Amino acid sequence: MPNSDPRLVDQAIQWMIKLRFNVADDASTAAFDRWLHTSAEHQQVWQRVATMNDDFNQLPAQVGRHALQGARQRISRREGLKLLGLVAGAAGLTWLGRDYTPLPGLMADYRTATGERRWVALDDGSKIQLNSASAFDATFSAERRLVHLHRGEMLVNTGVDDRPLWVQTRDGYLRALGSRFLVREEAQGTLLAVQQGAVALFANSREANARHVLKAGEQVLFDHTGVHAPIANGLDPWGWSDGVISAHNMRLDDFLSELSRYRNGLLRCSEAVAGLRVSGTYQLNDTDQVLSLVAQSLPVDVTYRSRYWVTVSPRV
Repeated sequence: MPNSDPRLVDQAIQWMIKLRFNVADDASTAAFDRWLHTSAEHQQVWQRVATMNDDFNQLPAQVGRHALQGARQRISRREGLKLLGLVAGAAGLTWLGRDYTPLPGLMADYRTATGERRWVALDDGSKIQLNSASAFDATFSAERRLVHLHRGEMLVNTGVDDRPLWVQTRDGYLRALGSRFLVREEAQGTLLAVQQGAVALFANSREANARHVLKAGEQVLFDHTGVHAPIANGLDPWGWSDGVISAHNMRLDDFLSELSRYRNGLLRCSEAVAGLRVSGTYQLNDTDQVLSLVAQSLPVDVTYRSRYWVTVSPRV
């Protein structure tokens, strides 16, 4: 979109920040609808900004927490643009040009786009499955193997090799002990779940519980404060590796937040239906079909203001 009006790009980014990270009332939603339908160019610019979903998912953890918890703290346009590495206004904004600073992971050796999942075979025989909007690097030396998760989520099947396999994450290091495990960066910390073998965890914390060994069937959440029990929200953490979201009595807003990882744009949930419960297994290859199934099983309407702006609200 090199020839798009920089002012429209700036406006679209402002709307993305406002709608994703602030509580949008009816007046704001109506104002956005008017802006979106002003012209075909407005819609084209919005579509391109909406497909930057990978970058919005990489915002710092404190911003993610505000969004997940429904905090009403306002994020200013200036702060949002700074977080996104975007330059607007008098200096101009070049679409993915020299004024766009990539966020961590965009230059990683292995990465996936929003909605994409892929397997990567490493030289040592290890196999890693990347989830949507994820990225990692692998560096092997004569002494050790190092896998660095830059963002997102991955499932690791370790290969047979005498060199130790380490996984570097935002919140600590993992030492794989002949195992199959997954690692996922979340707003609250990093989730580690072990399916086979064992994994030694070294959290970036000075707390007494910073070191831990997990065996098959165990999972923890760790951050700079130590190692904690994971937050139980009804999601099967392994489901995505089979191409599904598997939910058991999961809050609708949590379910939609998880589903949004696999589609571009905004997927919003009205507070009036946020506490409804979702159970079932849903295929990830068609997120629109998932929304349709949710609307069939719950008293909700799914409204598409555009392909990249979807709201789930009480049925009228």
